[in-house]
Amino acid sequence: MTIHSRRNFLRTSAFTSTGLAFGGIVLGKTTDVAIEELSFSYEEHLYRAPYKFGGVPVDRATLINVNVTVKTRSGKTAKGFGSMPLGNVWSFPSREMPYATTLGAMKVLAERIAKITRSYNEFGHPIDINFALEPDYLKAAAEVSKELKLTAPIPRLCMLVTASAFDAAIHDAFGKLHGRNCYQTYGRDLMTHDLSQYLNKDFKGEFPVQYILTKPKPRVAMFHSVGGADAVSPSELSQRINDGMPETLAEWIKFNGLTHIKIKLQGEDLRWDIERTVNIDRVASETRPKTNWQYCADFNERCPNVDYVLEYLRKVKEQTPQGFNRILYLEQPTARDLQSNRQNVMHQANKLRPVLIDESLVDLETLLLAREMGYTGVALKACKGQSHAMVMATAAQKYKMFLSVQDLTCPGASLLHSVGIAAHVPGVAGVEANARQYMPAANKPWEARFPGIFKVNDGAFRTASLNRQGLGVTEP
Repeated sequence: MTIHSRRNFLRTSAFTSTGLAFGGIVLGKTTDVAIEELSFSYEEHLYRAPYKFGGVPVDRATLINVNVTVKTRSGKTAKGFGSMPLGNVWSFPSREMPYATTLGAMKVLAERIAKITRSYNEFGHPIDINFALEPDYLKAAAEVSKELKLTAPIPRLCMLVTASAFDAAIHDAFGKLHGRNCYQTYGRDLMTHDLSQYLNKDFKGEFPVQYILTKPKPRVAMFHSVGGADAVSPSELSQRINDGMPETLAEWIKFNGLTHIKIKLQGEDLRWDIERTVNIDRVASETRPKTNWQYCADFNERCPNVDYVLEYLRKVKEQTPQGFNRILYLEQPTARDLQSNRQNVMHQANKLRPVLIDESLVDLETLLLAREMGYTGVALKACKGQSHAMVMATAAQKYKMFLSVQDLTCPGASLLHSVGIAAHVPGVAGVEANARQYMPAANKPWEARFPGIFKVNDGAFRTASLNRQGLGVTEP
């Protein structure tokens, strides 16, 4: 569907009791909003230590912060805020283009997305606005790729990450305008269209509120990430940072009262992956022996095939049956391009543990293809956009898939956003949160106002503060 046909759909869809009509053309609801003002800025942070995943160490982050003002037809206005790391290493990986090139491309794309969003003058629900603008965002990504002569085009995933803070700000403003938390704005009283408009006929007559909690779960488990270069034992430390923060896994376990660990694996060195898992389980067991440990094994799409995954599981079970039983799920074992790698099916692996897609999940089509290929779960991410997260959360629940919320080293407002998704989506296993490990300075301005999120001592986030208006976020 083109941008023009999407806009036409928003103007001509079926009339609802709270909608407006003129000359037979449905204009939507009186609660709909349009963009009045929009601005954005960047924020730079260095990591206290590199974070290695997917075979690549990352030592810095650029956050994009977006401010937006929305208005109703009657002139009522509200301001919203969204923030997200521009995770180019994850969303736009390249062996040919350096970090500065892919980050620079995302910044140019952000300028285009801002211009496109400012110029959109239709009224609608935030999800309608996002779905209407996405084709133009994709077109802009293609144009930027061509203009910058990039050796590979900006992927759809990268476009989603770049646009996510803009989408978040609109949802935040919409909730504040109506005096509600965002998760109370996804019913038929504020939405003109049901889920079939964004998904397929399976969702006819259904709205996100049927799948989303309107009040946050009081606690959400926090997954601690053990990156590929992180020290599990003191002997692995070549030199201490000595900044007062934990530096080994045992220190982190004691510091945050950890119960959940995300294990970053190589996916191309089976012996290392097995030893790493066994060693992490040993340290966890010794440090907190009475804890009901749960692990995520994340290969970051590096495994050559499912046989690698099966052998990994078999060997881990041999060496530590207890550790094997603690593996809650496996995340994105093989290449993200599912269509080009149809042979990488996960039917055998999913008999042992849920297998989630992360990098692969960009729309309903990839979710359905993943199910066909044996994937049994999805990783939701704030960095793909609030609209995307809400729609994919409903689809995953409809199809009875395992759910988790994953991080992009999200600090501050973006961490609140991630935890908010986990707290409002039923069945989520937990949420990864590693900014506290790699760039704690970015969290400092937020700690006093949201201590339950930024000061964890029992392995879980306390989410009572996330029931505020909008996304529950205001600028620090």
